[in-house]
Amino acid sequence: MSQADEIDETSAPLIEHLAELRTRLIHAVVAFIIAMVICFTVATPIFNFLTDPLCKELANRGQDCDLIFISPQEGFFVAIKVSLLGGLMLSFPYIALQMWRFVAPGLYKSEKGAFMPFLIASPFMFLAGAAFAFYVITPMAYSFFLSFQQFGAHGEAVPDGTVPLSVVFQGSAQEYLNLTIKFIVAFGLCFQLPVLLTLMGKAGLVSSEALAGVRKYAMVGILVLAALVTPPDVISQVVLFVVVYGLYEVSILLVARTERKREQEFEAEDHLDEGLPVVSETTPPAGREAPAAADDFTDDLTDDLLDDHEPEEDDGRDGNESGGGDDDGDNGDGNDGNGDKGGR
Repeated sequence: MSQADEIDETSAPLIEHLAELRTRLIHAVVAFIIAMVICFTVATPIFNFLTDPLCKELANRGQDCDLIFISPQEGFFVAIKVSLLGGLMLSFPYIALQMWRFVAPGLYKSEKGAFMPFLIASPFMFLAGAAFAFYVITPMAYSFFLSFQQFGAHGEAVPDGTVPLSVVFQGSAQEYLNLTIKFIVAFGLCFQLPVLLTLMGKAGLVSSEALAGVRKYAMVGILVLAALVTPPDVISQVVLFVVVYGLYEVSILLVARTERKREQEFEAEDHLDEGLPVVSETTPPAGREAPAAADDFTDDLTDDLLDDHEPEEDDGRDGNESGGGDDDGDNGDGNDGNGDKGGR
């Protein structure tokens, strides 16, 4: 076989994997485009749903919920962004399925069983984080931002040229959408912390002791994260810190549970390698009487061998044998060495 043939044979599996990857990517992209087109047709209801926290805060202040376009093309780009976000969320299950079908053939059965829970938990945790951001953090954030408006004594806008200056919210639709998407994506990713750390713990990259040892550094990092992704009010930052730090503690417990399970599996494998039976403590005594049955079988087999060997002892090869014709059927008088060995 030439060197070129060897190269072709080694490159054939790679080409097959690349072709499979291309097929999965095409399916995922087509699904995303279809979902995006569907969301584009209902972009206005989706955008109205996303503006609900802002409109409620404005209504509590006696203001109308009015957003404006500050450029001619802003309305089109708002619809595109809404379609991208909605299309990604709508097509994610199918995209995840394509990823799984590409990776699964290269995994063992045990690895598939270990990876599948994380694949299922990841989208649910992202949705939980997005819902927490939309229903809890976003109203608090917009209430804080709207508190900087300036009105007259009776809630009316102050005329120009008088003091204090009238400052009224007239929000841009695109700016509002960008900020809302930032909250949703940031909190969705923060809620992936237990999934990520548990997966790393199962792979042996981190341990529960190491995570517990860097707890104080994790607290500082979470505080910095809370300051970056939340408005500069103390309430929302404390809420995010409590939630994310709680997820960190839950991650430590999940990693410790994974380590205990892995140690039990290693102990079971060691018993199998050493040939030791793994007997459960709850096994009834009746199930442990198998050795007695094995001894009975050995005794029966020995008796059969002795019976088959009796005719060969009548030829008188042993000169000292004198009891071959006894009435009691004994092969000798007890002085024959071969008879003694057979008796044993």
